[in-house]
Amino acid sequence: MDIEQVLVGHMAVFCYIVSCGKSKEALIIDPGGDEERVVKMIEEKGLNLKYIVNTHVHSDHTCGNAKIKELSGAQIVMHELDSQLLATYGRDISLQMGFIPSPPVDIKVKDGDHVDIGKLSLEVIHTPGHSPGGICLLCEGNLFTGDTLFVGGIGRTDLPGASHDQFMKSLRERLLKLPDDTIVWPGHNYGPQPSSTIGLEKQSNPWLRGG
Repeated sequence: MDIEQVLVGHMAVFCYIVSCGKSKEALIIDPGGDEERVVKMIEEKGLNLKYIVNTHVHSDHTCGNAKIKELSGAQIVMHELDSQLLATYGRDISLQMGFIPSPPVDIKVKDGDHVDIGKLSLEVIHTPGHSPGGICLLCEGNLFTGDTLFVGGIGRTDLPGASHDQFMKSLRERLLKLPDDTIVWPGHNYGPQPSSTIGLEKQSNPWLRGG
């Protein structure tokens, strides 16, 4: 499993190029800008990009969908609940913020589904709270958390469709039950370091301490 963490756009978004070393199949998580640079990185690695996976509907994580789909032909993957918001709330917010709206979702997923590339299988973990269809992706001890969990923080719960109670339930019942050595790959570069672990976040993240 190869992971490339790429800082993109002007909102400190981390997108990820995840690939299978044997098959060279790949997916990208949350393309939030700098699409041509990201696609060039994929081409230079000789990868076959199959999927664009969005951890949630917010435009800072979906604004690269259209360009990357155009350049690569990759299919867009999103949780079924957030996919319902893409053409309304997602489009309106994208236009207000000067982003390019995402095309429609090609593949709708739910909790427990898997997104496969080569020999890799990424499990979809539904973590509502930041958005109704927010997800994390788990593969080989690596957890891509989008805006559910940052290094030292968590996502906002004051946006349309958000819920603080759901958010804390997602953290408590889904993420905190994972092994302490699970590597956390966050959706934004907001912390003192670019990645962490569940164990470290339990100790140092004020939202998780004591969990």
